[in-house]
Amino acid sequence: MANIEMVVTRSRRIEHLLRQHYHAEGKGLHQLINSCEERLPHEILPKLRFIASVRNKTVHEEGYQLDDKQGFLRACHDCEKELTPRSGRFVWSVAVLLVLGFTALAIWFYSVHWHHIDLSPK
Repeated sequence: MANIEMVVTRSRRIEHLLRQHYHAEGKGLHQLINSCEERLPHEILPKLRFIASVRNKTVHEEGYQLDDKQGFLRACHDCEKELTPRSGRFVWSVAVLLVLGFTALAIWFYSVHWHHIDLSPK
């Protein structure tokens, strides 16, 4: 049961990315891939087909065992990374770096000037 859950969860994420960012239409993952194939990076098409095939076999074939779990997870990771818009990743990276930078600057400032701060009421 754990393989079914893992396969369905990972393939649903990819379906969501295809629908959201590539305007894919269709019911299954193969139909989604077909509907936006010309807009997808060509190097991930075989990985997407592999994921769709494993998903269909896992869900529809009785007793199917996933032989290459690590290969499936690697293909899912590669596809998710490639299908996620780069601008979103860049913006979040910049935001995290800015927050960390200002936090470090504040810690430095207070460590240098802490002894000058008078907290007694006047």
